[in-house]
Amino acid sequence: MFAEFLIFVAGLGLLAAARFCVRPARTYRAWWVALFATELGHLWCLLALVLVAGAGLAGGAWWILAPAGVAALLFARPAWSAWRMSGGVEARLTEVFGPHDGAPLWSWRRLWRWPTRSGPVPSETHDAAGLRLDFHRAKSGGDCHQIGDILRQPSGDAGAAPGAVLGHGGGWDGGDRTELAGLNRWLAARGVAVAAFDYRLAPTHPWPAQAEDLRVVISWIRANAARLGVDPERLTLVGRSAGGQIAVATAYGETLPGVRAVVALYACHDMDFVWSIRSEHDALNSHKLMSQFLGGGPEGEAQAARYRSASGEKLVHPRAPRTLLIHGALDELVWCRHSERLSAALTREGVPHVFVKLPWATHAGEANLHGPAGQLITGAILRAALGTTPPP
Repeated sequence: MFAEFLIFVAGLGLLAAARFCVRPARTYRAWWVALFATELGHLWCLLALVLVAGAGLAGGAWWILAPAGVAALLFARPAWSAWRMSGGVEARLTEVFGPHDGAPLWSWRRLWRWPTRSGPVPSETHDAAGLRLDFHRAKSGGDCHQIGDILRQPSGDAGAAPGAVLGHGGGWDGGDRTELAGLNRWLAARGVAVAAFDYRLAPTHPWPAQAEDLRVVISWIRANAARLGVDPERLTLVGRSAGGQIAVATAYGETLPGVRAVVALYACHDMDFVWSIRSEHDALNSHKLMSQFLGGGPEGEAQAARYRSASGEKLVHPRAPRTLLIHGALDELVWCRHSERLSAALTREGVPHVFVKLPWATHAGEANLHGPAGQLITGAILRAALGTTPPP
């Protein structure tokens, strides 16, 4: 009887975590639980099934089995959903970024790899006109399934690899270029050179300092493209959270030489909207973040212009770069509504783009490179960076 009780209590504990596969996490601490529950749900699903089997072998009543059984079903949802939607996402990526003959977007086998396994790709640290930058050279063999395509594509520098310029998250006042570096190595192992850079942080450096830093990094990469092995005309901007806002607003606000695509992961794109819903009591203290990043509210002509220049949704135009948006539907740190609204604006202006809404996912799903969100995110970024269709 005591063993059955322990199984029941353990099942309740798993069920409490598994609920984040279908419900958003409202606090910062709960977000961590949600991240483990969704992106490692397949492992927790096995544990729940072991409890069910143990209770069954012990002849336990149905109410003892129920919590662990329901938890197993919920934990299985992310992987099942990712597999079901991967074909449709693949088709949309092909339509916007061109064909891809490498590994498929989803693999059940890959799901069981160590979360940060990405391949032995070394990094180089550079000073890009005063900004620190970690550079990963594109690998030309081994895990690079697409190198033949890369070398066959028209290029400003024959044999040079496409490049990805990656901006980190952190709410504009934190984070650095080493954040989730496994993605950088994973992309480099598959033929994309990656430059992850540190931009200046608020409140010491409010917007548009971050956009200025991004322009500096792009100029530095293009000036040093030959020795880096990068095609200066095939750059893709990639940003996580705050970095996604910076990438989109900068790319839409002006023409950036060499930039042909932009990728935003779970980012906000209408700063007036963010200010209108800010709070000192939400998971990120959004009132503080916005105040120090944009120097206060949008009142006054100068502040209104600053807010507009930081809002990618308000800067959309028909000649904007091809865009990839990825957002978790259960993200409470940055609402999925931001990407939904930007996608609608891109559609109105006729800008080729792909919006991938992950029904189970929370913020920073690619923390597990090989999890349900991680596989779709890494694969989609790779296809955007290796895209072969001409720029719009």
